[in-house]
Amino acid sequence: MAARKQKHRRMSAQVVEDEDYQLRYEIVAGIDVAKESAVVCVRMPPAAGRVHRRSHLQTVPATVPAITELAAELTAAGVQMVSMEATSDYWRVWFAVLEEAGLAVQLVNSSQARNLPGRPKTDKEDARWIARLTEMGMLRSSFVPPPEIRALRVYTRHIWDLTADRTRYWQRLEKLLEDALCKLTSVVSKLAGHQTARAVIEAMIAGERDPRVLAALGRGKMRSDKLPALAEALSGMRFGPQHAHAAASLLRAIDLLEAELRDLQERVTAHLAAIPASWGVDADGVTGPEAGRASDAAVLPAADRLDEIPGLGREAAAALIAEIGLDMRRFPTPEALVSWAGLTPTARQSGPRKGRGKKGRGNTYAKRIAVLAAHAAANTDTFLGERFRRLAARPGGGRKKAGCAVGRSILVIVWHLLNDPAARYRDLGPDWHARHTDRSRKARNAQRQLEALGYDVIITLREDAA
Repeated sequence: MAARKQKHRRMSAQVVEDEDYQLRYEIVAGIDVAKESAVVCVRMPPAAGRVHRRSHLQTVPATVPAITELAAELTAAGVQMVSMEATSDYWRVWFAVLEEAGLAVQLVNSSQARNLPGRPKTDKEDARWIARLTEMGMLRSSFVPPPEIRALRVYTRHIWDLTADRTRYWQRLEKLLEDALCKLTSVVSKLAGHQTARAVIEAMIAGERDPRVLAALGRGKMRSDKLPALAEALSGMRFGPQHAHAAASLLRAIDLLEAELRDLQERVTAHLAAIPASWGVDADGVTGPEAGRASDAAVLPAADRLDEIPGLGREAAAALIAEIGLDMRRFPTPEALVSWAGLTPTARQSGPRKGRGKKGRGNTYAKRIAVLAAHAAANTDTFLGERFRRLAARPGGGRKKAGCAVGRSILVIVWHLLNDPAARYRDLGPDWHARHTDRSRKARNAQRQLEALGYDVIITLREDAA
């Protein structure tokens, strides 16, 4: 009985400082966005002699002239905040035009702006609900980077798409070779970027079918170690004219994509250099697109600072900047950035039950870059590499969990480097965990384990290990 009373003992009161959800804005606008039009609700103070606030509703076409006219009306009405739900990509034209007009605009997640169950569900009611939540300050704005970062995003995300297309073309080429009974991929490690594979395929397209002649095209280690295996893999193939035509077409498409990717990378570098926030600072205080590249520079360019992180090259650094921006005031803490990227499990607790929450979707591009950088760092002799290997070797761990954990660490490092431009990455070393291990505790644990097996143990520290 006493234990039961102890279990249900009243806990001490806890004071939690919360946000003030009283009326925060006098005049607001809520927009329910659709593809061809949107319903705009403007909430205003009560009219003279009235008590209740007013809602002015109108339907506006989703065209730039119509939205520009709406922006002038909202400005004249003194609207303090405009909120809209993130509906597909249809919100972009509304956000861009209203932002250019000087209005305060916030984009909100649909999970926050969703109407309550049991209430009427119409476009007008949705617009009114968004406006009411806005005036009470109950909506959290999603991160929308400034225009120059959004322009950089167009380049970097297009690089992602074209890279995926190039990979698909290589996969189609591999399937084509299998259809022709050509086992080239059983000998070469991969088709993409492999000089021997490219030379053999081009010779086959030109009409060469002799396995020994094709194998003689091997280069580097392939020529010295695997010529017999290569000739064996090419023997008995049925590479006909149809295969030659399709292979030539695929190679032309791959070459075109690679040329486009090179051009895009140059444009990314030029665009990033045109953003003053990404510039470095020389030792004498001079800043500019080419500043900060000397060894004694006071501030490195933003991409160069991130490039020092193991696993994160210049291209990945530029792509990450395109996703998170250069101003870390939008993310008050490193944990906020990690959560926004979708690498933090959500809290799942009800009464005494606590469950492991799933990681949110977050920004898929930023998460992908961080996790890929973590896997790249796994092959380095650095602190992050050693951390990855330790986590992957844990029971129940694995490379996937280690990639997420080290990806979180990389985003924390990125936040500090962008939040403080004068900061530089300093590797802790692969032996950091060994140097910070409590040797006394490990010795006691080992002693108890041996004593449990029936041994008498006397521990003496060697002089060279003191």
